[in-house]
Amino acid sequence: MKLEMKDSPGQLVAALRPISDVGGNIIAVIHQREPGSHDGLLNVQIVLDLPERRLDELVGLLQKEGVHIQRIGRERLLYRRTVIMIGHLMHTDLSDTIDRIDSTGFAEVSELAMSMPAISERSSSRLTIKSVTKEDMERAIEILRSVSQEKDLLLIEPLEEMA
Repeated sequence: MKLEMKDSPGQLVAALRPISDVGGNIIAVIHQREPGSHDGLLNVQIVLDLPERRLDELVGLLQKEGVHIQRIGRERLLYRRTVIMIGHLMHTDLSDTIDRIDSTGFAEVSELAMSMPAISERSSSRLTIKSVTKEDMERAIEILRSVSQEKDLLLIEPLEEMA
């Protein structure tokens, strides 16, 4: 869900409480105050797991709280990009590399394929990343660029246009 609410203390809690009240499970809350924004409104994206039959009830509760629903969608991660990483991936902790993307809340590694020719040789991995927005995808790719430089890995990007 993408929500719009007053940017004042307690408003985020007022939007989250109804999700729990209808038996929903909050997976992620993404909100970022835009610098220079003076309209008094806050945009929040909430990823949740909700019994389908409870959606109408949730919408009603959110409206009672004064929360405007901008969008409700089933698929959160709309943008996809595939990259190749080459280097000593296991020795530089591949799970750490993946966690740095997955922990953002706005992107995640959705597919991973790996080739490891020998323990002392470089391995290669194909990673597919999905994100909420195009801007979030660019932020995720920037994280991979930084990690690649830090761990002396070769990053080949992208293998397709962002869709």
